[in-house]
Amino acid sequence: MDRIHESLDQQAATRPEAQAVSDDGGTSWIYAGLNAACEALQAELTLAGVAPGDRVLIISENCAVAVAGLFACSRLGAVAVPINARQTWAELSRIIDHARPAAVLLTTAASSNAVAHADQLQAREIRGVFGVLHLATPFNSNPDDDRDVAVILYTTGTTGHPKGVMLTHANVLTAGKVSAGQRGMTPDDVVYGVLPITHVFGLASVVMAVMITGAQLRLEARFSPANLCKATQNGVTMLSAVPQMHALVMQYTKDQGFDALNSSTLRYVSSGAAPLDPAWKREAEAFYGVALQNGYGMTETTAGICVTMNEIGDPDISVGPTMKGVSIRIDTSVAGGGNGSGEVLVKGPMVMKGYYRNPEETTRTLSADGWLRTGDLGRVDEHGMLHILGRSKELIIHGGFNVYPPEVEAALNDHPQVIQTAVIGRVKDGDEQVLAFVQVAEGDKPDVAELRAFAAQFLAGYKRPSQIILATTLPAAPTGKILKHKLLETFATQLK
Repeated sequence: MDRIHESLDQQAATRPEAQAVSDDGGTSWIYAGLNAACEALQAELTLAGVAPGDRVLIISENCAVAVAGLFACSRLGAVAVPINARQTWAELSRIIDHARPAAVLLTTAASSNAVAHADQLQAREIRGVFGVLHLATPFNSNPDDDRDVAVILYTTGTTGHPKGVMLTHANVLTAGKVSAGQRGMTPDDVVYGVLPITHVFGLASVVMAVMITGAQLRLEARFSPANLCKATQNGVTMLSAVPQMHALVMQYTKDQGFDALNSSTLRYVSSGAAPLDPAWKREAEAFYGVALQNGYGMTETTAGICVTMNEIGDPDISVGPTMKGVSIRIDTSVAGGGNGSGEVLVKGPMVMKGYYRNPEETTRTLSADGWLRTGDLGRVDEHGMLHILGRSKELIIHGGFNVYPPEVEAALNDHPQVIQTAVIGRVKDGDEQVLAFVQVAEGDKPDVAELRAFAAQFLAGYKRPSQIILATTLPAAPTGKILKHKLLETFATQLK
């Protein structure tokens, strides 16, 4: 396969009656049905004047027609630019100005946010075997000559300023194949798709892995602990999520009076986007009844860098060895480096082509010989396992000592009343303070002094937070990943 739509072509030709994708809006397609929806969308885009090399924004939340739109762009030779509909109009406008799309597809039947954006864009309704969508066109677009790029994903980034990551067809196909192989996926698997498919993990490690193996994908537009629990009792075999989602599901079942999920079909559960701590990992494995696999990746590497393949009960909290074809090295010369620790550099077939219309940032991030600077601090242990210490830009230097936020977060997360924690630094009086923002359940707020004492058992004095802020919610991206750059602004009135 050379282009991502060929994975769908293959399934539609060999297994047309097999279940392909369904969503919580009631759409359910076999592979022949998904193929028909893709062809109909391709025809609509062609009529709208979309040409090979054009960009097509797909503003959506998880739904079946967004999958059809992705492959319709590939068949046209256009570049799909998936955008989560929950972004604000201001955020979306910046992306439109930068991407210069020829057309914008909006999954208005699956998202009220997409409806609001369709009004702003004065989009027209289109109907077909794909259902109901809105299409905005024409825009002042110039096709790109480079036809290798399959998708452009705009990342939130640590600063809040998005960058367009260009992923090639080879990047995305490789990521899907490797992900499917690591998990031992088969056509009999039923994959729960709650991670946004507008983001790299959901798109590459979920959608593409499903299409390549011919498995079944069940999409959920928005994360709900109740819906996830229900799905695992109704045939789901594979679940990929982020720690924040796992924590909320475990809290939900606890509130319902259950200690374990008790699914008869679930065989694979993974976690990504944040480090694990041993106590939480043991708790999660007891809850799911299967091993919790950890992984590490980023948009610029089409999700995949490392992943574990541990047995249940394995105390390993690394992100595992490198995935097939991937190489890493550690640059110990950066701030926070030394003694084997440093910035993680990555090379391999899943590394991006570059940042769209941003050659300066591409040159800063990607070397001429293909090494990507991740911006993450890590170390490789004696078994070849990578341990992520945190973002290099998030390293806190307090009293001259390095403080890695994930270590402080893990200490607080072990408290039974804590759902999740985000730790950042703030410069004050010539030093950096350690600030902890702790999410707890409604009506279940622990005593801050008790939390301090609890964390003090695991943390040296210089690592202990100078202030702990309790909250029932923390600012987060649609993936569930905490947006640390928004913490100071969100809780400004509570900070001393």
